[in-house]
Amino acid sequence: MGSKVLGKFLKDNLDDLKSKGLYNVINVLKSSNGPVIKIGDNELINLSSNNYLGLATNPRMIEATIEATKQYGSGAGAVRTINGTLEIHTKLEQKLAKFKHTEAAIAFQSGFNCNMGAISAVMNKKDAILSDSLNHASIIDGCRLSGAKIIRVEHSDMVDLRNKAKEAVESGLYEKIMVITDGVFSMDGDVAKLPEIVKIAEEFDLITYVDDAHGSGVMGKGTGTVHHFGLSDKIDFQIGTLSKAIGAVGGYVAGTRDLIDWLMVRARPFLFSTSLTPGAAGAAIEAINILTESTELHDKLWENANYLKKGLKELGFDIGNSETPITPCIIGDEVKTQEFSKKLFEEGVYAKSIVFPTVRKGTGRVRNMPTAAHTKEMLDKALIIYAKVGREMKIIK
Repeated sequence: MGSKVLGKFLKDNLDDLKSKGLYNVINVLKSSNGPVIKIGDNELINLSSNNYLGLATNPRMIEATIEATKQYGSGAGAVRTINGTLEIHTKLEQKLAKFKHTEAAIAFQSGFNCNMGAISAVMNKKDAILSDSLNHASIIDGCRLSGAKIIRVEHSDMVDLRNKAKEAVESGLYEKIMVITDGVFSMDGDVAKLPEIVKIAEEFDLITYVDDAHGSGVMGKGTGTVHHFGLSDKIDFQIGTLSKAIGAVGGYVAGTRDLIDWLMVRARPFLFSTSLTPGAAGAAIEAINILTESTELHDKLWENANYLKKGLKELGFDIGNSETPITPCIIGDEVKTQEFSKKLFEEGVYAKSIVFPTVRKGTGRVRNMPTAAHTKEMLDKALIIYAKVGREMKIIK
């Protein structure tokens, strides 16, 4: 039966989460993660996917996955530093560096691994990290793993950032100081104030680190938030994922040749975990080909995003201050948020509830992620359902 102490701990805490509307039920898809998905016997308009450009189901991507798998196998068979570096990995890294306008790049098994490996490879207990209060969990964990002093900065507050940078430098306690921010914040959809951050970083000689998981493929005509602001030569670490707009799986760090060489000998996920699968690498290469050939998918994504935002706002929903396709409908109460998501599901829209600890208590929301693959008809149907459920629950008038 196992430990009684563990059993009681798990039951009591799971019951507590359920009573507070904080328990997350995982839905299983019977289909690909496209604009319409199938869960059980239900076909639903999908507004919860990170598949921004629809590339996860793109025929060219699927073919590239198959061809790479046929040539190199289903797995790489080893870590990169032994004999798990395949030619397709180096091709991907060269393409990523060119795409991100940097000297070099290194591919990891996930974006989460990038933050776990890259931060701790450079920062240590003699250093300090200025971290935005709304940074992704993987950044928070990467900072903790490094052992550096973590200095929390109020979200996108440049006065607070400058004051804390000044204080940290003048204290003389730290050898290196890094400032870390998401490029696009995944829950609210706002964009980091990178020009101001760079200005402060230059004043105090801070290392700059941008996790652009939700910006790559979306901002800067697809090249990301850093390039959107014309700061490719000013940001030391550009972090990205291959699992969102790129439509595959994996992550990468882009920067100077020396930085990438250092990560290849010091980033622990790179050193101690089997390489990215050949299929994922092949698909990611093809995604970058598609993005560099045309901005058609990027432009369609933004067209759909602006259309959905306008529709939800006109209905009276609180969509926050998103500057990107990420469109929250902020409900507030966690239990009510869960109920709202459930009723949307029953009517034919899949929009997952997001509650604490992913967002602050009292700021529960359903997060809408329109993609390039949605049609206007799908979005119109979703808006009709939003209006019906919102009025029934007295969230809107």
